[in-house]
Amino acid sequence: MSSLKPTLTTADGDGTPRFAFGRNWIRFLALVDETRIAEAVASLGGMLGREDLRGLRFLDAGCGSGLFSLAAQRLGAEVVSFDYDLDSVRCTELLCERYGRKDGWRITGGDVLDRAWLETLGAFDIVYSWGVLHHTGDLWRALDNIARPVGPGGDLFVSVYNDQGPISRMWVRVKQAYNRSPALLQQVMAAAYFTYLLLMRTARGLARRLPFRDWYRAGGRGMNLWHDAVDWLGGYPFETAKPGDIERALHALGFVTRRRHLRRGLGCNEFVFRKAIPRV
Repeated sequence: MSSLKPTLTTADGDGTPRFAFGRNWIRFLALVDETRIAEAVASLGGMLGREDLRGLRFLDAGCGSGLFSLAAQRLGAEVVSFDYDLDSVRCTELLCERYGRKDGWRITGGDVLDRAWLETLGAFDIVYSWGVLHHTGDLWRALDNIARPVGPGGDLFVSVYNDQGPISRMWVRVKQAYNRSPALLQQVMAAAYFTYLLLMRTARGLARRLPFRDWYRAGGRGMNLWHDAVDWLGGYPFETAKPGDIERALHALGFVTRRRHLRRGLGCNEFVFRKAIPRV
């Protein structure tokens, strides 16, 4: 494993500090166990429609905790993971040490906005970028760049925050306020938002008569509700997109939509696109 260190900026163009994604994921790492890993494996394989990735190259662009890089390795892929946040790089390295194999898994720092650097990684059968591109500060350039390493016939699995118009613009202001606040106030804001989520999920669980164990599950992806809540509240830079705009952008680059899972409200729309094989 290598740890190429990219140049990191400390603030977005408007002066708002970037959220420390990696610090949040390092704290999440203490909760990772085989149950969460199995959920991540099932989630990844289910959306890709593949239970076996042996012989395939998998790029995790914005690896975060590294959980889905590990899931790809468990499914048999050769994995390359990178992140702009060096704490996320370290978190992924620690996850690999504890649960993965160092052979066939490269972990490094990198920037999805740096097309020239991306080209040095080569082509991949699967490029995965879940909940990342909308935090780069340049969503559309990031989307265009991350489509480039997908080899002919390969898949691009991306998720991007759903555009909710005025509600999304309100969340921009909330995220800016969170990241400009002192640590104590951030903790208060996070606790308040987490409590709100607990109440909403409790109400949903009662209304749907769900088993208690399912009331607070964070989307069935092996994640944790508290760390997801902090990630959502603090996640800045922050952009959103309508599903049709994402699909048009990728179709223009020679992809077709294989699968999609769309949200009605807040959260991420998920897409799996396949890159066309050029005709000879």
